[in-house]
Amino acid sequence: MRLTIVAATGGIGRHLLRQAIEAGHDVTAVARSPQKIADPVRTAYADLAAPDVDELAAAVKDSDAILSGLGARTNAEAGVAWRGTEALAEAARAAGVRRLIVVSAAPIGTVPSPANPHPPRHDPGDGFVMRHLGAPFARRMFRTHYDDLARMEDVVRASDRDWTISRPPKLTDGPLTGRYRTALDRNVRGGFSISRADVAHHMLACVTMPETIGHTVGVAQ
Repeated sequence: MRLTIVAATGGIGRHLLRQAIEAGHDVTAVARSPQKIADPVRTAYADLAAPDVDELAAAVKDSDAILSGLGARTNAEAGVAWRGTEALAEAARAAGVRRLIVVSAAPIGTVPSPANPHPPRHDPGDGFVMRHLGAPFARRMFRTHYDDLARMEDVVRASDRDWTISRPPKLTDGPLTGRYRTALDRNVRGGFSISRADVAHHMLACVTMPETIGHTVGVAQ
């Protein structure tokens, strides 16, 4: 398949890129610093903090799917996820690319956003510990980052693309195992962490899983 990997030098993006290449896909890697990409793939420059839709449309043209690992690394970068994804969705529409898969975070279903100002208090997949300790703590610690991701999810849902939102919990730098659990439209019960490599593995799997279109997917070990 012909895939476009966005934020290809980021924590999850690097794994998406490498795994897509190893699986034999035809890959275009989009990044703010494409010169850092040593893999033998097409590369395209894009600054998702100040995105150019025409630039992005040219990068994603003829793709079967777009996979985005975009997310703010610091509070100072907050806003890059929703602004960059908004431009990416517009570019996908302009280029006629239907499939869009993005990564978010497990607590986002309970984070208010402009399109969802009164979300449920708890995610239906969370157990007692996560509901009363883990999720509230994470929302306090990463409030700015989560506000950005919640607004990004608004953008994705409002698009007319065939979207899937991946919602992992705490990310680690552990190895690719291919052993993880998933849950549709809810978090994974008792799922506290997952490696970035395994998140990338599942996002790539979603490309050929039409049952995930129009859904969030909890993924955890």
